[in-house]
Amino acid sequence: MEVSVIITSYNYEQYIKEAIESVLAQTFQDFEIIIIDDASSDSSLKIIEQYVDKDNRIKVIKNSVNKGLAKSLKIACQAARGEYIAILESDDTWTKSYLERKLAIFKEHENTGFIYNTVKLSGYYSRKTEEKFNKIINWSNEQEYPKDMFYDFGYQNRILTLSSMMFRRYLLEKIDFNTPIDKLTDWYLYIQLAKYTKGYYLPKKITVWRLHKDSYIHIKKDKSFKFVNLSAYMKFLKKDIFNYKLAAYIIFSMLIMFFKKITNECFSKD
Repeated sequence: MEVSVIITSYNYEQYIKEAIESVLAQTFQDFEIIIIDDASSDSSLKIIEQYVDKDNRIKVIKNSVNKGLAKSLKIACQAARGEYIAILESDDTWTKSYLERKLAIFKEHENTGFIYNTVKLSGYYSRKTEEKFNKIINWSNEQEYPKDMFYDFGYQNRILTLSSMMFRRYLLEKIDFNTPIDKLTDWYLYIQLAKYTKGYYLPKKITVWRLHKDSYIHIKKDKSFKFVNLSAYMKFLKKDIFNYKLAAYIIFSMLIMFFKKITNECFSKD
């Protein structure tokens, strides 16, 4: 098969069926679906197994204990056989042309290693949240692609959700999944991908991103403040300690992040 679709699952029994159905409804059909269930305690696994019984393209990997997003992604990606890997979180969905559109771009731009897209917001979200996301989307709209994006993730994640990410499988051997903060796994991975290849942005709402109080990023709280993005950059600086451009960029990004954190805390107190 040409594409491996990775679906991460954890206690989303009310959403998992819709996620799977959105993949099965794709206009491009040469894919496998690898669903990794991270020890769900609800009926998610039962629903998944019903699909496994009906379609031999679907495989389920069951974690005996909860391992978190990063480790689950690594396990699922290592099991993938397709030339391309597309990630879908189990509370999100794709439009029918998702895979077809992205494969066309990969074929046209051989130097492009990953593609992300804009999203349609679904569920509960505030006006402030929407405005924040629109700023990120506007930045992507202003760039030219394919693009070297390594220095674009220093103080802001430019990609809204893993459910909009698709990349060439050969890049897996270059990626470290040991993120300092599990809920920010995506940011940690994007920087690594951007180090080795060019990125491409598709300004089409072909991912439906569901926002709700039980979203993974909300339930997996980490009280400590860590620069997960700068940790990724530091990995490369350690390998090239005389890369002064990267060193200066890390310091600059750290200052911006500190300023943002202090500013947000001040406003939240008000």
